[in-house]
Amino acid sequence: MLEGKNVNLRLFSEDDLDEYLTLDNKLDERGEHFPVVFYSVPKNRKDFGETGWWEDDQGRMLVTNKEGRMLGVIVFFKGFRYESGYEIGYVILRRADRGQGYMSEALRIFSAYLFELKPVPRLQIHTAQGNVPARRIAEKCGYKYEGTMRKLGFLRGEYVDVEQFSLLREECPSLAEVLPG
Repeated sequence: MLEGKNVNLRLFSEDDLDEYLTLDNKLDERGEHFPVVFYSVPKNRKDFGETGWWEDDQGRMLVTNKEGRMLGVIVFFKGFRYESGYEIGYVILRRADRGQGYMSEALRIFSAYLFELKPVPRLQIHTAQGNVPARRIAEKCGYKYEGTMRKLGFLRGEYVDVEQFSLLREECPSLAEVLPG
């Protein structure tokens, strides 16, 4: 477990699945910038059983508050094969928990952790243009805007422009620097 000041990041356990899969399929909690795709509960359970949702080139961690209440999820995955780093995605699962600084702290910790774990020169984030909260989180954590990819994403029935942000290894504080202690 990665223990921050206000949040903890940890791998999922079997006990988390019911709550997480329920929250993950609540369209009214997702917000306007999250896809309207519903995810198969049986397939998610099967994938969890096979990998624990953590593999060499992709994984997800649960973000909880200090009391252990589920707040969100942060993921990494390989984008295009030729890319030298990983893409990161994140979501706070309940509207009431957004805007509290939880994901900014989680992203700082997760980024430092990935750089310690993986020999990659960069991490990147893609977010729909207009997703101001996601952009603020990325920038607050040192990610730099690199450009806009026109009509890259399909969101709620229309193609949307997607902004790309990156963080280089040398720009990221070490894990020891971001964890309280």
